[in-house]
Amino acid sequence: MKKHIIAAIALIGISLSGLAQGLQRDMQFWRPYDQRGINIFETGKEDTVAYEGMRVRIGGNFTQQFQSLSHSNTADPVFNANNVNTNELIKIGTGTNLATANLNIDVALADGLRLNLVTYLSSRHHPETWVKGGYLQVDKLDFLGLGEADWFNKYLTLRVGHMEINYGDAHFRRSDNGNALYNPFVENYIMDAFTTEIGGDLFFQSNGWLALVGVTGGEIQGGVTNPDNRSMNFIGKFGYDKYLTDDFRLRLTGSIYTTGSSQRNTLWGGDRGGSRYYLVMENTLASTSANFTSGRFNPGQTNNITAWVINPFLKYKGLEFFGNYEQSKGAARGETTDRTWTQIGADLLYRFGLREQYYIAGRYNEVSGPLSGSGLEVSMDRVAIAGGWFVTKNVLAKIEWVQQNYSGFAATDIRNGGKFNGIMIEGIVGF
Repeated sequence: MKKHIIAAIALIGISLSGLAQGLQRDMQFWRPYDQRGINIFETGKEDTVAYEGMRVRIGGNFTQQFQSLSHSNTADPVFNANNVNTNELIKIGTGTNLATANLNIDVALADGLRLNLVTYLSSRHHPETWVKGGYLQVDKLDFLGLGEADWFNKYLTLRVGHMEINYGDAHFRRSDNGNALYNPFVENYIMDAFTTEIGGDLFFQSNGWLALVGVTGGEIQGGVTNPDNRSMNFIGKFGYDKYLTDDFRLRLTGSIYTTGSSQRNTLWGGDRGGSRYYLVMENTLASTSANFTSGRFNPGQTNNITAWVINPFLKYKGLEFFGNYEQSKGAARGETTDRTWTQIGADLLYRFGLREQYYIAGRYNEVSGPLSGSGLEVSMDRVAIAGGWFVTKNVLAKIEWVQQNYSGFAATDIRNGGKFNGIMIEGIVGF
């Protein structure tokens, strides 16, 4: 724990030092890490920040939870070689979770050319510091000295690197380790579509219309071994996003993610930061770092996978709706039949007060499909009710009540008759 405190103090010290040197100014074509970043999806093409030479911006996020959850199940006892019942749930109570922190570095390298690098200073799965990923973003070609390039500068954005892929819109609203300020709830969806992959994408936007094509290696890590098991991954997105009146915004997108073969695809298991619901539905042998996905579900489609999702987003004044209808079809290596999983998510929020510093929100999330191996059809559903207060644009306090249920699991599965519920409180700093 001492290491995490030192990391957090170092992050604050670095950021205050950068602020003192005037390094906290906004960047070109960039999403702020504070309240201003809410409901920003892809960065736009409006050039509102003048390029004044190479500049480094250092920022960060710090998040802490207070957890009071309880869980139960009806699974039959299953004993291991040491006579331990592996279906007995670990005892959990009320207390604080590990503090998580991100270090965000953005560099203006040239007019319309930006570097982004995010480092996890402390995370649930990896308590040590490690790099999430980084990319180059190109919004202008003027730095190449090729002459007139309005065709690119007005409409296109190119990203290349080892980066968070742009599949769907839910990843713009999820908690990313220490960065939980964009998420109105404490946790992400049960099936959390998030991974970092090596590749690039080209994004087009004009008068509300948007389209994206991307190609990656299809895995969270690069590699040249086992070439017969690897193929490229393709990502596509098409949609519309525009304020139809001064008060009403409509965004509707459809996305697809597909790869024919992978050594280990992680679309549903790429978040190494971990779940916010610590140790729920875990057995007595579990630890917070090793069992870091508590409350989530990974369908195990690690070989081949084709996933698609439709995301509507509506905002009228302070009222917001975000929807997620998703299907994922694929299999693990060794499986002879693809399995299809379906996920439904619906978030309804109301923001109010000066600069919308308060909100109340409700979420329903359900996933269903066949388990690997047995093919047994199971489902999980979650209801969450949350409220939040932006104390300042950089400080957010949340409270959430959650209940999640597990249905259809075999009597010998720890999730049989499973459920958890209770209260979460979370505090976030972002700058």
